[in-house]
Amino acid sequence: MTKKAIIIAAGRGRRLMPTTADTPKCFAEVHGRRLLDHALEAFTQAGITDVCFIGGYQIEKVKRDYPQFTFRHNAGWEHNNILLSLMYAEDQMNDGFICCYSDILFTADVVRRTVTHPGDCVLSVDTRWLERYQHRTQHPPDDGEKVTVSNGVVTRVHRAIPPPTAHGEYTGIAKFSPAGAAQLREHFARAKAKYAGKPFREAAAFEKAYLILLFQEMIEAGVKFAHADTPGNYMEVDTQEDFELARRFWPDFRQ
Repeated sequence: MTKKAIIIAAGRGRRLMPTTADTPKCFAEVHGRRLLDHALEAFTQAGITDVCFIGGYQIEKVKRDYPQFTFRHNAGWEHNNILLSLMYAEDQMNDGFICCYSDILFTADVVRRTVTHPGDCVLSVDTRWLERYQHRTQHPPDDGEKVTVSNGVVTRVHRAIPPPTAHGEYTGIAKFSPAGAAQLREHFARAKAKYAGKPFREAAAFEKAYLILLFQEMIEAGVKFAHADTPGNYMEVDTQEDFELARRFWPDFRQ
């Protein structure tokens, strides 16, 4: 089973201001504990204690408080996005890994469902996602990273998927076996060689691409992405409104 977690946490999280005015986004506290601590608890309970942290904005504060991590520094965080940020940890991927965004809350059950799935490339998908969006006025369903599926395989991952046709929302958590990680690296290298400094799918430039754009590129190239469904047990904390909702509702979204 996958034993390494890679946390993608280089960005500042401007939509979470003023909470992130002087601290990394993952330091925002819900019920007296940082988002990062909630994530570590979920990983630890699922048997994952080897953590690589990809930092950028105020990485020195994370290094001070979490010396047990392996660190990779995305020094160009102001000029790139999640896809390039993840690949700063390319050297950590050989034995397989689970990765996650840093602005989410999730339980150990979500991690277990994902890492125990037999697929080589597995996306964690919240099938009860629309229940959360009832409360989110600053982050409409149209902005969610939604997926469609067929016969256990993800057919599309895209924000433009109409909400009624979506199977669920990608949580930002994904697992790659050693074989899956090799495919990820191969397709990233291919896309970088072709699109560096140029538009890539919906991104104005390859360097500004979201991770899901490469996932969709891989799907269209024939790479199979499975989905590990979770009925809740997940929340995104992207905006100040989300932050308030998490502090009010997070336990309610657990089963």
